Amino acid sequence: MSELLEYLRPKILHHLELIYAEVELPEPLEVLADNLIDAMRLNHSVCEPTAHANHWDESDVIMITYGDSIKMEGQKPLHTLHEFLNHCCQGVINSVHILPFFPYSSDDGFAVIDFSTVNESLGDWDDVAAIARDYRLMADLVINHCSSRSLWFENFKQGKDPGSNYFVEASPEDNLEGIVRPRTSPLLRETQTLAGTKHVWCTFSHDQVDLDFRNPVVLLEFVRIIRLYLDKGVRIFRLDAVAFLWKKLGTSCINLDETHEAIRLLRTLIEHSCEHAMIITETNIPNRENLTYFGNANEAHCIYNFSLPPLLVNTLVTGNCKYLKQWMMSMPPAQNGTAYFNFIASHDGIGLRPAEGLLKDEEIDTLINTMQMFGGRVSWRAAHGGMNKAYEINIALFDALQGTTKGPDRWGKERFLCAHAIMLALEGIPGIYIHSLLATGNDYEKVKHTNQNRSINRHQWDYGMLLEKLEGELSQHNQVFEAMKNLISVRCKQPAFHPNATQFTLHLSEKLFGFWRQSINRRQSIFCIYNISDEVCELSLSDINLIGTDSWKDLISGVIFQSLEEVVTIHPYQSLWITNQ
Repeated sequence: MSELLEYLRPKILHHLELIYAEVELPEPLEVLADNLIDAMRLNHSVCEPTAHANHWDESDVIMITYGDSIKMEGQKPLHTLHEFLNHCCQGVINSVHILPFFPYSSDDGFAVIDFSTVNESLGDWDDVAAIARDYRLMADLVINHCSSRSLWFENFKQGKDPGSNYFVEASPEDNLEGIVRPRTSPLLRETQTLAGTKHVWCTFSHDQVDLDFRNPVVLLEFVRIIRLYLDKGVRIFRLDAVAFLWKKLGTSCINLDETHEAIRLLRTLIEHSCEHAMIITETNIPNRENLTYFGNANEAHCIYNFSLPPLLVNTLVTGNCKYLKQWMMSMPPAQNGTAYFNFIASHDGIGLRPAEGLLKDEEIDTLINTMQMFGGRVSWRAAHGGMNKAYEINIALFDALQGTTKGPDRWGKERFLCAHAIMLALEGIPGIYIHSLLATGNDYEKVKHTNQNRSINRHQWDYGMLLEKLEGELSQHNQVFEAMKNLISVRCKQPAFHPNATQFTLHLSEKLFGFWRQSINRRQSIFCIYNISDEVCELSLSDINLIGTDSWKDLISGVIFQSLEEVVTIHPYQSLWITNQ
């Protein structure tokens, strides 16, 4: 046994002792620790990760997409996606998050039937590996649940292995009152098995049955799955819905200590298998709770910045940056080895739970009403006392920003680009949903076809038609795509936009939002200034403390400022990145 493995085995054992402290196990934890080491092949090859290392820099931009967001007749969608990335995004996008590409039964991939195979309608592992050779690949570890049509669940009903004891069971007589859930369906699903009627736990839908991590065999199954994904080129693991992982009656069953420790264990296993591999936790919860998933730089490498989408959209439709600025000032800088994952749109909607405590109820109500005016839908969750509460707004971001609380206006494209100019400049790694990159609007036909609100933002493009749109200079798709590529290209060359570079919020006005970034070596400063209103604003350069001995220019327009006493006119939704280099 190597010296490194001699150190690693006790560390793994310590994680397991904390996770299973209240669980009676059939075998000693030492056996489980050795099984995990074997599953990750750490007894053959083990890395020594560098503490607090940043596996990212300012050049990293992640595109979020389904495997079949772009399709071409006669070609597997993963091959088409690869072709689109190489033809249209090379030099701009260097990482890609392909949403679940496994066989599934519902929820557009998040009810996984088989975690170890690629959905044959998308392609195969060779297609995945080909993309992973050219782009850093992020994939979902749908760790909380699996499909009710999976072999595991079929075996559960038949009393066979693997699966006979893989799922969380409870009784309708149990006190389930305080359990936090993101859906309104009943928590328990009645299921007929050879052993009689059982009630299985379904945090999400009744087709998504929660896995029981109190059974260490379930943990071992997922560690084997992680090893497979690493072998196929996955380097960023998105832990889907991981906040709900551990269940304990009498608690909220969210954010439990065992869940946090399980993530720390997975990080230990992953980073000792592949030093540059990363974990991102998908925890769509209030901001303060979300921040805990950084741990002490020993848990998630990155966390989704879930509060950003509702706050930024609210800012741009109200023309007031008060709440966004308050939140920015309260956010702790991510220590080295951790980073925020910034996004404005994704395959899901604009989450409202992360706005709790940050936006007043009347602000959230106004935001919901405005989004509904622009064609959006609202999805609900079960709240305490049997009440339903708005969980997320489902809408394509391009349509969400078509106007203000006053209604649609002529500034939609500018407002949309302003939102991305803000996101691209913030501390953290930017993630851009493919339909934001392409300025795709609401897909009402897909909603009608699926009867699912989230389908509104899950359009599928015909590749030939998409290329026509992207080549047509008068189309919104061409104009936004070219502008977005320009913004990204500029961003990726600026050391001050490193995900861990210094950030400081500026105090300007309610209509001018601004912050200062400084590179890690302190040589470059960028003052990021945005008019988030539909009115012309003025900025006196003397108000932002530019160093008089440096020369300053706007990276976006190329304008050079001749005097630090200048008063700059900033048009509605115009963005300035004022730098000294």
